[in-house]
Amino acid sequence: MKKICKLIISILIILLATTIIIFSLHKDNKEKELTKVTVAEVAHSIFYAPQYVAIANGYFEEYGIDIDLTLTAGADAVMAAVLSGDVDIGFCGTEATIYVYNEGEKDYPITFAGLTKRDGSFIVSRQKIDNFKVEDLKGKYIIGGRKGGMPEMTLEWTLKENGLDPHNDVTIDTSIAFSAMQGAFIGGTGDFVTLFEPNALQIQKQELGYIVAYLGELGGDVPYTAYNARKSYIENNPQTIEGFTKAINKGLDYVNNNSPEKIAKIIIDFFPETTLEDLTTIIEEYKDGGAWKQNINITEDEWEHIEEIIIEAGELEEKVPYNDLIYTKYFNE
Repeated sequence: MKKICKLIISILIILLATTIIIFSLHKDNKEKELTKVTVAEVAHSIFYAPQYVAIANGYFEEYGIDIDLTLTAGADAVMAAVLSGDVDIGFCGTEATIYVYNEGEKDYPITFAGLTKRDGSFIVSRQKIDNFKVEDLKGKYIIGGRKGGMPEMTLEWTLKENGLDPHNDVTIDTSIAFSAMQGAFIGGTGDFVTLFEPNALQIQKQELGYIVAYLGELGGDVPYTAYNARKSYIENNPQTIEGFTKAINKGLDYVNNNSPEKIAKIIIDFFPETTLEDLTTIIEEYKDGGAWKQNINITEDEWEHIEEIIIEAGELEEKVPYNDLIYTKYFNE
C-alpha cells in the first residue's frame, strides 16, 4: 500500500513539474514572439489618449508588439530620429513628413496611420471673455508656437477664415518653444496663448488665465498627429505595420465608445501629476471637440486641407500628392 501511495505521489509531482515547465516555456515563447518597436512621440499629452489606451489595454501585445515609447520634443526632432534609424516609428504632425519629402530625402518617412484629426490646442486668454469670438484677437499679442508648426499654422488659418490678417491685425510670437509657452504666459508674456492639455486647464485652475475656445474645432479636420516610418521600414516590416495599425484602431474605437471617466481611469498612470477629475474633464473636452479620428484612415480631403493651411502660412509652394506620403494599405474599408 505504501509503495502505491509513493508511486501516486511521484506521478503527481512529475505531472506538476511538467505543467510548470510547459507553462514557463509557453510564457517564454510568447515573450520571445513580441517584436520591439521604438516610437518617438512629439509630446506627452492627454490629446493622445487613444495611444495610451492601446498600450494600457495590451492591444499592441495582442498583435505581437512590445512598444517602447520615447518622448522626442518637436516634430523636427522626431523626423531626425526616424531618418537616423534611432527609432522605428515617428509620431508627430504630418506637416513634418512634407518638409522632409521636399528636401529630397530618398528613404523619406510615409504616414501609415492617423490618430488625431484636429489641432490639440486651446486658446487661453489672460482676461475672462464671455461669448468669445475669433475677432476678439484683433490687436492682441498671442504666443502661438514655432513658425511652421501645426498649432501656429492652424492659428493663422483660423484668423484668416475670420477676416483677420495674422501679420497685421495681431502679433503672433513664434520665438517661444512649445514646452516653454505655458511658463512664458504665466510669467506675463502675451494676451493669449495656445496650449495643449493639461497645461490650459492648469492655468485656468490657478486663475492665471481662461480657456475661451478649442482651436481644433475652429481649424477643422486635418491629419493632425499621425504615425510615420521610412519607406524601407514599411516595406521590410509589413506584419509589424499591420499589427501596429490594428492596435491603434482598437485604441480609437475604445475612446470613441466609452465615457471620459472610464478612459481616464485606464490612462491615469501615464499622467501621475494630473488628478482623475482633471483628466476626465480634459478627455471630455477633446471628445466634445471631435479631436480623435474614428479609425486610422486619412482621407484625401483631410490631406488637401492640411496642405492648404501650410501653403497659406507660406511654408509650402506646391502640394505633395496624397499617394506619395500616405500609405493606405491597412486603412479600414
